[in-house]
Amino acid sequence: MRILHFHAEVRMEASQRAVPAILLALTDEQEARNLSWALSIHYECIIVSSGAEALRLAGTHHVDAIICDAQLEDMSGTQCLFDFRTRQPTAIRFLCGLGTDSSEFADALHVAAVYEYLRKPLFPELVALRLKRALEYHEISREHRQLTHDLSRQLKSKAADADSNPNQPPHQFDELFFCSQAMNKICNLAKHAATTDLPILIYGETGTGKELLARGIHYHSHRREQIFLAQNCGGVPAELLQSELFGHRRGAYTGALSDRLGLFSAADGGTVLLDEIEDMSVSLQANLLRFLQSGEVKPLGSDKTHYSDVRIIAVTNVPLDQLVEQGNFRQDLYYRLKGLEISIPPLRERPEDIRLLAEHFARQFSMGLGKSYAGIDHEALNILRQYPFPGNVRELENEIRRTVALAPSGQPITADRLSDTIINYRRKEPEQPAPATEGGTLKEHTESLERGMVISALKRFHGNQSRAAEALGLSRVGLANKIKRYAIDIEIA
Repeated sequence: MRILHFHAEVRMEASQRAVPAILLALTDEQEARNLSWALSIHYECIIVSSGAEALRLAGTHHVDAIICDAQLEDMSGTQCLFDFRTRQPTAIRFLCGLGTDSSEFADALHVAAVYEYLRKPLFPELVALRLKRALEYHEISREHRQLTHDLSRQLKSKAADADSNPNQPPHQFDELFFCSQAMNKICNLAKHAATTDLPILIYGETGTGKELLARGIHYHSHRREQIFLAQNCGGVPAELLQSELFGHRRGAYTGALSDRLGLFSAADGGTVLLDEIEDMSVSLQANLLRFLQSGEVKPLGSDKTHYSDVRIIAVTNVPLDQLVEQGNFRQDLYYRLKGLEISIPPLRERPEDIRLLAEHFARQFSMGLGKSYAGIDHEALNILRQYPFPGNVRELENEIRRTVALAPSGQPITADRLSDTIINYRRKEPEQPAPATEGGTLKEHTESLERGMVISALKRFHGNQSRAAEALGLSRVGLANKIKRYAIDIEIA
């Protein structure tokens, strides 16, 4: 195997980043040497002549960019770049050739996702210029994503500070805002979890902020500069979900018209969030378990396996241990996913967060609508605190969005602008007998109340689950889960 290294002859300060590594997969040895001598002033150049050499090297060396011939000794350049992309998704890909075959352009664009096609003969000065611009653009894009994320977090933090109660100072974990001790404990645990590479299982009711917590863990980890990707497993056919996660080759199944890079390959070095993990098919659970154990990725329709370093964060609103007992979820996968387990309490168990969140959302939506923010009056806040919010933070967010949209600019949100569901609950509450201290736990009384609210919403909208879910601040899947959990007969209209 012929692999030649040409190192950059430049001095780098200790505080600067390492010299970028450029892989030259070229069959013409003299052309490769000429190009490497020109580029090695600023880069570490590695020369190979076959696709197999390039792919083997991808497993041992980090490469910032690869320049590949359209036809190598053992495979096409497009095939080599596609396989290289699955191993090092962040590497910038160049394909070079005579440019006489139009299908070559199409494959380079759609299959290998090349940054640029370089026509031969290769002029070292022009290649160096294009390479410099590509690397600068890549770095600017990465810094822009990070700065945008940091700026958004800082703006939301300032808004929360402005709206906070001095007796209950706000806390922040990435884009999560809270002042309750319960959430403070959860986020402290999440910060410790972020320092590890263990898989994380997050449990919580719909609308509690599970994805925001997962993003916070990613951006507090050493993977923060790499990509964060999310995939909802609910309601997705098993074959399609397999393709989304592991990728597929063209022709692997009906409708697979081109190769696809799966999430596990695309997020190499980063984090993948799997939402509604409880809905994953048993066969796919086995593939996920294998990936967690070995990091192996095998696209559909391919006989080749490659490896990817991805941290998995699984999210569920159904206790997986119950599904394991019912035989609907693999026990070995459950224990593998819960390297660390975090349970987010529902909003009704941390009512002290309601004011902070309500004022944060009101200020945010007022700004978005170009309205002057005048706050939320005391009576409206008291009503919001008394409501159990079965849809949790998402329901509160939807409620505040609606009230801000209806309220005149510069006027505070008053109690009469709240929705009938919340106002009627408050009016009925004094008429209801106080729950007995015996004959039932707090959880049982809370579930009874939640079941009643779901039934009431279904009756009000004559069994229309989409409208009932919207009124309750739930997703369509979240409402369906509650209907199943409480064995509610939906034929109640």
